[in-house]
Amino acid sequence: MNQDQVKEILLRLNEDVEEFFVIFSGKQSNKVNGLYHPDTREIILHNRNFENDQLLMYTAIHEFAHHVHFTQSPVPVGSRAHTIEFRRIFHDLLNTAEQQGVIRNVFEADQDFALLTESIKKNMIGPQGLLARRLGEAFMQAQALCEKKGFRFEDYIERVLQFDTSTARTLMKANNYDLPAELGYENMKLVASVADADNREELQSSLMTGNSRDTAKFSIKKPEAQDPVTRLLKEKKRIEKTIDSLTKKLEQVNMNLEKMEQ
Repeated sequence: MNQDQVKEILLRLNEDVEEFFVIFSGKQSNKVNGLYHPDTREIILHNRNFENDQLLMYTAIHEFAHHVHFTQSPVPVGSRAHTIEFRRIFHDLLNTAEQQGVIRNVFEADQDFALLTESIKKNMIGPQGLLARRLGEAFMQAQALCEKKGFRFEDYIERVLQFDTSTARTLMKANNYDLPAELGYENMKLVASVADADNREELQSSLMTGNSRDTAKFSIKKPEAQDPVTRLLKEKKRIEKTIDSLTKKLEQVNMNLEKMEQ
């Protein structure tokens, strides 16, 4: 697989992006498999690091996600690269790549991992969620008893049970919302934190269908209305960035040509 083929595949995953460049370094690196340079829109792949095209494309998609994030973010991207938004973009690209057959989900394809995943979900995450539900139910009983007897619920949770009140209330919500135990505690806590019933149901559904937590969180974000002028100004800015990037690239090529001709 060469540079042009990699770029062609990446564009199949998301074609509505600014111009970018895929460059094979021809080197092996002990530090990183790839890099993204936002100023020049260059995806650098240390192609000698990879034993097969599957591993190469995984890294290419990772760096491509940085390009999508950097060029399409409505706000400036800070120095912290691997944000929730980046991971959401990366996971969406991976899902699309798997659907198109560009890469395969190695954790599903590998029998050892498939068995381990089934065991963890069935024997650990599920029972953990069930225990969380039972704890939530017990805490609701404790709260009702405290109200009946005039005792302070927080005092019982913190001093007698030596438990965190905030966590106890989260577990109570999880039980009250009748969240499925197979979500596991962490995802139950995430869903329980959403006050709006429709958003909560949408988030739960997204998690249950196998989406990552970051993708699921994005599913309940409602797009803000944008007036035509703002939209055009953003489009103008993206085009100007692309032109500037291409101009710099052209200048570099001309300089290299001049050196070769001397």
